[in-house]
Amino acid sequence: WVADRDWTVRRRVSVTDTGYDLVLSQLDTVAQVTVNGVEVLSAQNAFRRYRVDLSGALRAGDNEIAITFRSPTAAANAAQDAQPFFIPYTKNYPVPNGNMLRKPQCDFGWDWNAALMPMGLYGDLRLEPQVALRIRDVLVHQAHQPGRVDVTVTALLSGAATGREVVASVCGVTSTGTIEGDRAVFVLSIPDPDLWWPAGQGAQPLHDLTVTVDDAVATRRIGLRDMALVSEPDKIGRSFLFRVNGRDVFAKGANWIPADALPSAVTPKGVRDLLQSAVDANMNMIRVWGGGWYESDWFYQCCDELGLMVWQDAMVACSLYPADDDFLAEVDAEVRDNAARLQHHASLALWCGDNELIGALTWYEESLKDRDRFLVMYDRLNRTIEQALKAVDPQVNWWPSSPSPGPLSFGDAWHDDSSGDMHFWSVWHEGRDFDHYRDVAPRFCSEFGFQSYPSMDVIRRFAAPEDFNIAAPVMESHQKNDGGNARIAETMFRYFRFPVTFEDFVYVSQVQQGLAIKTAVTQWRSLMPHCMGTLIWQLNDTWPVCSWASLDHGGGWKLLHHMAADFYQPHLVTAVPGPDGVTLKAVSDGPEAYDSRIEVLALSMDGTLRRLDEKTVSMTPGTVQDVLTTSVGDHQMIYWRWTLPDGSTASDHFAPKPYKAYDLQPSGTHLQVDGNSITLTSQTAAFFASVEADCPGRFSDNAVLVLRDHPVTITFTPDTPSDRASFRVRDLHSATYDDPQQAPS
Repeated sequence: WVADRDWTVRRRVSVTDTGYDLVLSQLDTVAQVTVNGVEVLSAQNAFRRYRVDLSGALRAGDNEIAITFRSPTAAANAAQDAQPFFIPYTKNYPVPNGNMLRKPQCDFGWDWNAALMPMGLYGDLRLEPQVALRIRDVLVHQAHQPGRVDVTVTALLSGAATGREVVASVCGVTSTGTIEGDRAVFVLSIPDPDLWWPAGQGAQPLHDLTVTVDDAVATRRIGLRDMALVSEPDKIGRSFLFRVNGRDVFAKGANWIPADALPSAVTPKGVRDLLQSAVDANMNMIRVWGGGWYESDWFYQCCDELGLMVWQDAMVACSLYPADDDFLAEVDAEVRDNAARLQHHASLALWCGDNELIGALTWYEESLKDRDRFLVMYDRLNRTIEQALKAVDPQVNWWPSSPSPGPLSFGDAWHDDSSGDMHFWSVWHEGRDFDHYRDVAPRFCSEFGFQSYPSMDVIRRFAAPEDFNIAAPVMESHQKNDGGNARIAETMFRYFRFPVTFEDFVYVSQVQQGLAIKTAVTQWRSLMPHCMGTLIWQLNDTWPVCSWASLDHGGGWKLLHHMAADFYQPHLVTAVPGPDGVTLKAVSDGPEAYDSRIEVLALSMDGTLRRLDEKTVSMTPGTVQDVLTTSVGDHQMIYWRWTLPDGSTASDHFAPKPYKAYDLQPSGTHLQVDGNSITLTSQTAAFFASVEADCPGRFSDNAVLVLRDHPVTITFTPDTPSDRASFRVRDLHSATYDDPQQAPS
């Protein structure tokens, strides 16, 4: 009901001088701003920055500034009614017509979000003294050549006076220029540049760029790097990859949605923790999805520091949209604004026109009956976004839509894996088995996912023990995807013996989520360089909910995220089943060459190992090699271990059949705890052994295989250093065999 009403907020402020501008950002969404009863701004776009001249409204002494937020539901309905014909909106909305407002689309609900339709002011709110000259934004372009980079800096100015001198400096190099029109341009030549690299490829040095004119000073932190999107026709279709400093980089990452359903609950610390978790899981790219926000400056600064490349969508997703002059003018203004604000960031790798709008043309009765009309409307919107971006930054890495086969191509990129980027959802939405991920060979998969339940510590935030049942209304209210709970349970029947308790069900749901995504990622990484990127749907959650996220709401690691740290590691050996057996492939996307010794063994359910083969391979960066092909008996799995460049060893296993087909043995898993160090031992083979703590914190690893005579040590770091946790462990046998002697210890 909150979103169905208008709300006015007021603040008193006292000034001695009336020469001020009012600066606002993230003003959500349809709002009138008054000063002493005089309207100074009528806004209708949450994604723009506003600067308002208060001359004639502000007075010396006491003043009242008021903002009236109009009901977003009423505003959206009125905008739809004003259209000459109905414009369909995504079925993800439980509340209609969110496509009419320039507001985060997921505010109206999504298949992972609560429909809260929040309103408010989450960014800037300040008075700034009016000045004769102001630096609005700073654009940075780089031309790299051996031993040098030429940095072109463009300062965008307000109130500028042509001919006035401006100075820019970075890395000890200074350049002086003069103002021409609304800008000043400098070229700074930097010898022997210290380059910025994505995470896992090198360091992320950042340098202070300063632009000064009179009393106006602007500082930006920049990284020196050459970032190119390479998408070219080839014998298969059309490539899609990122080339950084001349090196083709396999993109490993996830999709980013708003950090909270309530924007005022989002904090820089919380966001940084989420992004740090992405890097800790060996990710190097985040896709800022088009149904949320253009994120705050500190989000991109954090990505710069952590080495996370950013794929940036424009904020339109899954619906059809108006193409009238007023709507397109708002889109044009927001894109220019955000392009200028973000362009200098080293992490910014790509601007994309939208999320799934090409597909949306085929989802609605209205567009199916009148495709030409809605195709023209889509093209006008998409062209507006492209032109606005290129007006600010002619050199921008631009991609028209996600998924898309390429420019002016309107094919089905959900099932065609030959060109551009792909969204592959057949396994989840169509209920296909995990091996269906092996039936496609994307050039770049920018969305794919599988759901699980949130972890038990999150579930306890919203459900009492009497509600610990997947069919309980409370649990169903925290599942926003139609049929999601049934699909999770159906998949369990396919791969596992059914869990014993509700907590076991939650655990197995996370194991199978991890197995689904591991199957996809390891298969597609083994296709490099045909495939050059996988972005999991999704990294984070906006509230406690059943979803595709690898991180719980609040930042805790689900088992998928622990597994991602393994299957995204730069030096991987993975199993690919085929008609002649299982082929092990060595994948290297790190920057160094190395020799790896790979030992292959047969694993019996009693935890014993039998040597099958051994081979040493010489790996070079950005390559995949077939190691060997092998097979095992009906009641065995394949286990292998390989050496890494630093001399340590990694290991993995592959089950040729569903886990339910194996006679798993009671593991007798034992925990030896020394402070926050936990050593796990097993009498047989404990699959996906997962330690749980009774206080918040992070485990160094989880969902591990513990074999007889092969102990595994895990460390736990509590969020509150003084906490002393108690631990318990759960594994696949204890969770799916009704054996009281195997209760979690």
